[in-house]
Amino acid sequence: MQPDRADEHRRLLAYLGAAMIAGGQPVHEVEQELRAVATALGHPLAQVGATPTGLTLTLEPGAGATFEAIDGPLRMDHSAEVAHIRRELAAGTLAPAEAFGRLGALRSLPHRYPQWVQDLSWPVIAVGIAMLLQPGWANTAAAAIGGVVVMLLVKLAGRVRVAATLLPTLAAFVVSTGVFAAAQAGLLDGPLRTLLAPLAVLLPGALMVTGMSELAAGAMVAGSARLTFGTVQLLMFSLGVLSATAILGVGPELLVNHRVNELGWWAPPVGLLVVCVGVCLNEGASMRLLPPIVAVVLAAFGAQLAGQALSGVVLGGFLGGIAGSLGATLVAAVRPTLPRLVVFLPAFWVLVPGSLGLLSVTSLGIDPGQGARTAIGVAAVICALALGLLFGTALAQAALGRLRRM
Repeated sequence: MQPDRADEHRRLLAYLGAAMIAGGQPVHEVEQELRAVATALGHPLAQVGATPTGLTLTLEPGAGATFEAIDGPLRMDHSAEVAHIRRELAAGTLAPAEAFGRLGALRSLPHRYPQWVQDLSWPVIAVGIAMLLQPGWANTAAAAIGGVVVMLLVKLAGRVRVAATLLPTLAAFVVSTGVFAAAQAGLLDGPLRTLLAPLAVLLPGALMVTGMSELAAGAMVAGSARLTFGTVQLLMFSLGVLSATAILGVGPELLVNHRVNELGWWAPPVGLLVVCVGVCLNEGASMRLLPPIVAVVLAAFGAQLAGQALSGVVLGGFLGGIAGSLGATLVAAVRPTLPRLVVFLPAFWVLVPGSLGLLSVTSLGIDPGQGARTAIGVAAVICALALGLLFGTALAQAALGRLRRM
C-alpha cells in the first residue's frame, strides 16, 4: 500500500477510536471494533492500545504509530453518528476521506433541540429519577427545583474553570442545603434520597460500571483509572452533602435512608418514560430512538426488580445488567441503524449505581459502622452490574452468531 494511503488510514482509525472512547464505550470494545475496521481497510495486523484519555494505533508491528487524545465527552447524537461511520467503514461502503471529513465536523454539529428545551431536560430527568427513588409529591417538586439549580451550575462550570473543577462538591452542597432546609421546615420527608435525583445526572455511576467491566475484560489500566476517578468524584459529592448537614445542623432523624411512596404503583413506569424523554432532549438524540431506548430500559428495570425480589440487590443488578446489555445488542442487530451503546446508556441512570454510591459514601461519613456495610453492598452491586453487562453481551453475540450460521 502507498505510504500516503497508509498514513491516511492510520490517522482515520486513530480519530475514529478517539471518538468511540469519547462516547463512553469501554476500551476493550473499542480495540476490538477498531481492529475490525482496520482489517476492512486492508490492515489485518493493526495494533490498538486504548485508555480513557487517549489512543495509540499502528497499522502493523514495527511501523509508525499515531496517538490521539480524547477531547471531552460526546453527546448521544454524536455517538450515533460515530457508530454509523464505523459500521459503513467496516462494510466498505464509505470512503476514508469522506469518513474523516464527517468525523472532523462531528463536534460542530448543532444540537437537535433549541436551548430552552435542553435547559428543560435537566429538571425533567430529575423528576423522572425522583419518581423511581423517592416517589412523593413534595420530593418530586424538590427534585425539579434541584434540577434547575444543577443546570445553572453546569452552565457556570462551562464558563469558570474553578467552578468546573469543584462542580461535584458545589452542586451537592447547594442541592443538599435546599433539600435539608425544606426537610427541617417539615415540607418533605426522606431528604437523603430526594437530593440524589437532581444530582444523578452528574454522578459517575456509568463510569464506575464501565471501569468494572473493563477490569473484568482484562483492560487493567483503563478499568483502574475509571474506578479511581469515579471514587474521587463520589468523595467530592459526599463532601458537599456532609458540609450542608454540618452547616444546617441536620439531626440524625433526617439522615436515614427512608423511602417515601405517596404516588403509588404508576410512579416507576411513568418515571422511566420521563427519564428516557429527558435523556433524549438533553443529549440531542432523535425521538425515533425513544421506543427502543424505553424497551431496553424497561427490560433492565424489570429484570432488576425481579432479581431483587428473588435474592436482593446484587442479583437484581446482575440480571438488570444482563437484560440491558442483551436487549441493546439485539435491538442493534435487528435495526443496525440504532447504535447499541446509545440505546443502552439511559439504562445506567435507571439502574442508579451512582446514586447508591453517593448514598454509601455519605452514610460512611455520617455513621462509619453503617456506612461501611452500605459501601460493601454498593461495591457488590457495581460488580454485579459489570458482570451482567459482560455476560449479556457474550450471550447476545453467541445467539447472533448461531442465527447467522443458521
